[in-house]
Amino acid sequence: MNSKKSFFIPYSKQLINENDIEAVVNVLKSELITQGPLINSFEDSVAKKVNAKYAISTNSATSSLHIACLALGLRKGDYLWTSPITFVASANCGRYCGAEVDFVDIDETTGLMSIEKLENKLISAEKNGTLPKILIPVHLTGASCNMKEISRLSKKYNFHIIEDASHAIGGQYKNEPVGNCRYSDITIFSFHPVKIITTGEGGVATTNDVKISERIKELRNHGITKNSEKFQILSKKSWVYEQQNLGFNYRMTDISAALGLSQLNRLEEIVIERNRQHIYYKKIFFNTSIKLLELPKDIYSSFHLQVVQLQNKDIEKYEQIFNGLREIGIGVQLHYIPVHLQPYYQDLGFKEGMFPASENYSKKSFSIPLFPSLKESEQNFIKESLLKLLDD
Repeated sequence: MNSKKSFFIPYSKQLINENDIEAVVNVLKSELITQGPLINSFEDSVAKKVNAKYAISTNSATSSLHIACLALGLRKGDYLWTSPITFVASANCGRYCGAEVDFVDIDETTGLMSIEKLENKLISAEKNGTLPKILIPVHLTGASCNMKEISRLSKKYNFHIIEDASHAIGGQYKNEPVGNCRYSDITIFSFHPVKIITTGEGGVATTNDVKISERIKELRNHGITKNSEKFQILSKKSWVYEQQNLGFNYRMTDISAALGLSQLNRLEEIVIERNRQHIYYKKIFFNTSIKLLELPKDIYSSFHLQVVQLQNKDIEKYEQIFNGLREIGIGVQLHYIPVHLQPYYQDLGFKEGMFPASENYSKKSFSIPLFPSLKESEQNFIKESLLKLLDD
């Protein structure tokens, strides 16, 4: 039995058209439905779209995060830092590599990693010998973190940067595409069905470093290379491959790539529509007690999510409002419970009170519906329902 509740208005959903369906059907009728030519086409198209040199596809953004960490040499004894306000995969990828994980608190008004708190934590970590090997800033809702400042700190404190841009394909930072890796080693995108565009399930890592690109490609395919010039032991025969590292089966299929290519053609119009809906929400919630997350300057968000926040004085009504909206069919969602409060991470020593801004954020914030086919009448219904529950 499917226990998931169906909502009259979900918080997000995929947008599939006839071109998408035709693209997938064409692959199903072809000779290769996996490890075929569409993988390279999809990767090349993503790289071109975000102005990066290389794009490497996987079966999920989680897989991409994992092997991105491995490609940068993360291992036992190292530290990975990320935001507490993210999906658990942003932290779990460090644990998969045997590393210690820690968090950097956020700015409550944006939901993004606080540069001030990051710098203060780096100063302390340098004294304690616990500086991170990798930092994963999270582009929550589709809005980029302050990557220029994060990059500046990475040079000072010698850490790598993986941008978790799972929400942010189609977004921009300082008038350049998120994913171009100007300020990072690697950027990760997600193509889960509720994201900006979808491949069903899937992810991509972008980078400008050819060695990182080749390393990620090998790790997604069992640690195998078919390039005879790189063989260490085996003879250079055309039918031979060589496993040189322990890798994984994290490959994307051509079925997924076909859907991704078709969806990528509509990326700009999808993001424009999401921004239009955000502007309408901003208009109808103006002069109410409901606040929208602030968008920092120099950022064009892809608006994967529309997060709203209650005033601190209304936090005790959170559960009443959240459940009340769901009961009338409005699919609100919390993005996210702070990762350090999950039982697994509490077992590692994290406790309530360690990242107060993230904890307060999660007590007053939730996502309301935003997706390309959402109507203004539905947005009005959401606003009126929310304010009515707030006043009850």
